[in-house]
Amino acid sequence: MQLTYDSDAARSPALHELRELWRYRDLLKLLISNSIKTRYKRSTLGILWTLLNPLLNTLVLTIAFSQIFRFDVKNYTVYLLVGFVTWNLMSQTTTQSMYTLIWGSSLLKRIYLPRTIFAVSVAGNGLINFFLALVPLALVMLVMRHPFTPALLLLPAAILILVMFTLGLSLLLSTLAVFFADVVDMYGVFLTIWFYLTPVIYPISIVPEKFAPIIKLNPMTVMVDIFRSIIYLGETPPVQAWLITASLSIATLIIGWLVFTKQVDELAYRI
Repeated sequence: MQLTYDSDAARSPALHELRELWRYRDLLKLLISNSIKTRYKRSTLGILWTLLNPLLNTLVLTIAFSQIFRFDVKNYTVYLLVGFVTWNLMSQTTTQSMYTLIWGSSLLKRIYLPRTIFAVSVAGNGLINFFLALVPLALVMLVMRHPFTPALLLLPAAILILVMFTLGLSLLLSTLAVFFADVVDMYGVFLTIWFYLTPVIYPISIVPEKFAPIIKLNPMTVMVDIFRSIIYLGETPPVQAWLITASLSIATLIIGWLVFTKQVDELAYRI
């Protein structure tokens, strides 16, 4: 059976792209698998580096902020590591998705592929790295005798919300990067600013009152708070927090998908 592709036949680019992504699901799995293998192929530590990297960063920042600035946060190492793994899933995935789409431009010009497959594969890779990063987090919690509570059962829901937000943002940024190449470099600078506007390394309680509203409007502030509530505090996040993050993530994913798929036929000519 011979399959043909006719872009004019697709009445809804968004739905058509979704169907095509499902049809190419085996290729999607292969891209995720190859991305992981390639990343660790020439590394002496291999996958162990994914476990050590957040621990080393956390160790340095724990010494700097808990000892020098003396944040009054119990089990600061756990507090910091939860924020780090949450932030890294979003920041690394959104950044890599832009590079991956540009890298795959030569392939897109030769054969037909669902254009969203690159962003989705990067999100899948980021999710695997996130689960790997949870291993050192669990070890730190054991060493510091931080309790594992039933609230951890809510972790899959929090991860789903974060992944939807990340994928939607990745699609938006990838679209912009194709039309405006400077977006890739500008986003790196923006990420640095965004990081310090997110309470990853500091508690929001130390933020001056006049700046607190800005920090609270930051979508990643609420995302990080949900993960900290579940893992660090061992509590069920407030319903309001769930509603805000879920609504934001779904809206971001839908907008990102619609914007990306609307421009899908132009991507191969512009990258």
